[in-house]
Order: sequence, then structure tokens, then C-alpha cells
Amino acid sequence: MRHLLGAICLAAALTACQPDAQTNNPAIATDSAVAEREASAPATGASSFTEAQAQDHLISKGYTNPTALTKSPSGEWVGQASMNGETVNVTIDYQGNVIAS
Repeated sequence: MRHLLGAICLAAALTACQPDAQTNNPAIATDSAVAEREASAPATGASSFTEAQAQDHLISKGYTNPTALTKSPSGEWVGQASMNGETVNVTIDYQGNVIAS
């Protein structure tokens, strides 16, 4: 009886852990998952990036001369950077999205 109960519990646990084929898993870098993570507005949440990492991230996205980067009260990095010779205000959210305004 104890073995039967253990087998039932194991089967239930395995069933609960099976991925749903209809659900997009954003941890897997498919085209749709990458598009899902890209934002037109900063994602809400505190960034774990250091200032140097935020600067490096801006440079990797094609920005130059990142300046005046400070962490906002809501946790994003905000500052200024240049793109195509024009200085713009930038925000880097915790996901690494760069939003220029």
C-alpha cells in the first residue's frame, strides 16, 4: 500500500512539472521570447546592474558618451547618451531594455 501511495505521489509530481507546450517560456531565447522581453517602456523593478554595467550596456546598444547615470527611486538607471550625434535621455530597466526619449 505504501509503495502504491508513493507511486501515485510521484506520478502527480511528474505531471505537475511537465511543461505546457502552449505557454511561451521567456527564459528560452526564441525570437518571440526576445520580442516579449523588449519593451517600449521601462519594466518595473529594481536593476541589479552597476553603473559601469549600465554604461557598457548602452555602448553595446550603439550609444556613445553615456553620462549622468543615476539610479531612479524605482530602480532603473537614467541619464543621457548620444546616438547618431544627438544627445538623448535614456532609461535602462532591470531587464536591460534601453528606452530613449
